[in-house]
Amino acid sequence: MRHPRPRTHRIRAAALLLTALLSAGGLAAPATAAPPAAPAEGLALTPPMGFNNWNSTHCRAEFNEDMVKGIADLFVTKGLKDAGYQYVNLDDCWALPQRNADGKLVPDPARFPHGISAVADYVHAKGLKLGIYTSAGTKTCDGAGFPGALGHEESDARQFADWGVDYLKYDNCNNQGVDARLRYRTMRDALRATGRPIVYSICEWGENKPWEWASDVGQLWRTTGDISDNWGSMLSILKQNLPLAPYAGPGHWNDPDMLEVGNGGMTDTEYRSHFSLWAVMAAPLLIGTDLRTASPATLDILGNKEVIAVDQDPLGRQGTVVSSAGGRWVVAKEMADGSRAVALFNESGTAQRVATSAAAVGLPRAPGYTQRDLWQHRDANTAGTIAATVPAHGTVLLRVSADGHWAEHPPAVELGLDEAAFIERDTPATLTGTVTDLGRTPAREVSAALTGPDGWTVRALSPATAATLPSGASLRTRWRVTAPPGTPVGSYAFSLRVRHRSPAGERVTSELPVTASVVVPPPSGTSYLSDLPWLSAAGGWGPVERDTSNGEDAAGDGSPLTIGSTVYAKGLGVHAASEVAYYAGRRCAKVTAEVGVDDEKGAKGSVAFEIWADGVKAASTGVLTNADAAEPLTADVTGARVVRLVVTDGGDGIDSDHADWADARLSC
Repeated sequence: MRHPRPRTHRIRAAALLLTALLSAGGLAAPATAAPPAAPAEGLALTPPMGFNNWNSTHCRAEFNEDMVKGIADLFVTKGLKDAGYQYVNLDDCWALPQRNADGKLVPDPARFPHGISAVADYVHAKGLKLGIYTSAGTKTCDGAGFPGALGHEESDARQFADWGVDYLKYDNCNNQGVDARLRYRTMRDALRATGRPIVYSICEWGENKPWEWASDVGQLWRTTGDISDNWGSMLSILKQNLPLAPYAGPGHWNDPDMLEVGNGGMTDTEYRSHFSLWAVMAAPLLIGTDLRTASPATLDILGNKEVIAVDQDPLGRQGTVVSSAGGRWVVAKEMADGSRAVALFNESGTAQRVATSAAAVGLPRAPGYTQRDLWQHRDANTAGTIAATVPAHGTVLLRVSADGHWAEHPPAVELGLDEAAFIERDTPATLTGTVTDLGRTPAREVSAALTGPDGWTVRALSPATAATLPSGASLRTRWRVTAPPGTPVGSYAFSLRVRHRSPAGERVTSELPVTASVVVPPPSGTSYLSDLPWLSAAGGWGPVERDTSNGEDAAGDGSPLTIGSTVYAKGLGVHAASEVAYYAGRRCAKVTAEVGVDDEKGAKGSVAFEIWADGVKAASTGVLTNADAAEPLTADVTGARVVRLVVTDGGDGIDSDHADWADARLSC
């Protein structure tokens, strides 16, 4: 994977190189450290919220004084300041490549003609705060090589304080092999010596497990490599950050990197998951999109005050994993008022029911519970089951409490389909929709309707209404769905809409978006998977490729599939984290492949392969690297409607994770 901020500028030298640089006068030897001051009090008692320009502008010329001021203006006019966003942070490229004759940093006069102090004054006048960036190395991370702070900590910290800086992001490039704890503590002490309260963001990518040592160094620390604006990157980072919940709390936060919401590489559904999961993980919320061009949908996501309240809860607990199976995740966060924020997250590429219970998320036994949907902004009561059918890559975020007021709300009603909606071309299909009362009170005058695209025929084959639906009961309706003749293979939007009345007479409407897929039955015999149409295909970088490796960028930019110097003519080239799904129609028996890391990244890359038959893992490998020869993988998929080929990142992030499903075949 190519990082926008190239990591090739890291110099992992040992003590000999450092000694040589010191003796040559290239670095000032760190003085004997005085006993560290007491930890700064009152900083980042909730996760920092704000903006950072890097994900949207990188080092392009558009990053300048006018942009920064414009972002501050938009914080106020778009209500983001009122929602809790506070910091307007500059990333790399704000300085000239060389210090001045006095060894001081010099703001780029083309980008910041009035200097950083003037920008800070402007931001402060808006009731906001300014952040800045440098690296714990001789140079920053951008390829142009701007001056880093290694050996200049005291001078740079004083400049930042004098300019009115309120936040420092301290990166990890060109660190000359100096011990991370030493580098980051040296800057900590320099910042404290200024006497100015400056939030200190440790950005060493989790390489030295800062969560184990940095709680008295900085207020937040990166736990992973850089995020990128794609589903695979976000998912990989999520999985690395989730296990670190015990280390987070007021004034010391795990930082899974900035938000990509609005940058265009994911869908709005995926961005809502991104935002919801960062909030449940009590992560810093730093907007990474250019707010000057943000869409209403992006602003709605970033400005959701109920989701932000989960992130900013004063108890400061990071959410923990309650369950995780088959791509169905339940993550729960204890809140200061005793409630629980519960994320029902569907990692997979098809809609799934995700369920848990009040007891499982840590709530006490109660006659009933109040459940608030933080994206739908409405309340319901539940008898204790917490469940929803969650769209592919979607998240339902709830706040559940045993508050004693549950009876004031209508019952929670769960909508779903018994199975994923697959319609074989030119063949009518029968879908079964369900409406279940999860509440303590009955749902009355229940009616269901399934609607599809223009020209499709949808007809109820069984009752679609119920006078009363008692607690725990379900209305099941069979629907005959017929596509117009010749409808192309692909995905089509349907909606299951349900109306009911609460015992108090309140009319409630619920809607479940449904994706129906028109498919072609798999051919009899054995076929190469690269010759068959897939239902969906997604990966960390670049598209999934047929019969070539993954080249990370545009379609068709790969090379011949090569594992351990063996070249394969057929197969799939992917980049972790990836998933490719095929319709098997309960007609197939076996998947076979030769799997491994493609040679094109040299010694880089580590992945694991999985084959899933519907919701069951049918076969898997351990972690494979470039040093491993191709490994044969066979899975029994008898009776499965959907077969999924999954590649995970091996637990260490997705950098250079080029993976090949060589000679992948489906036998039907």
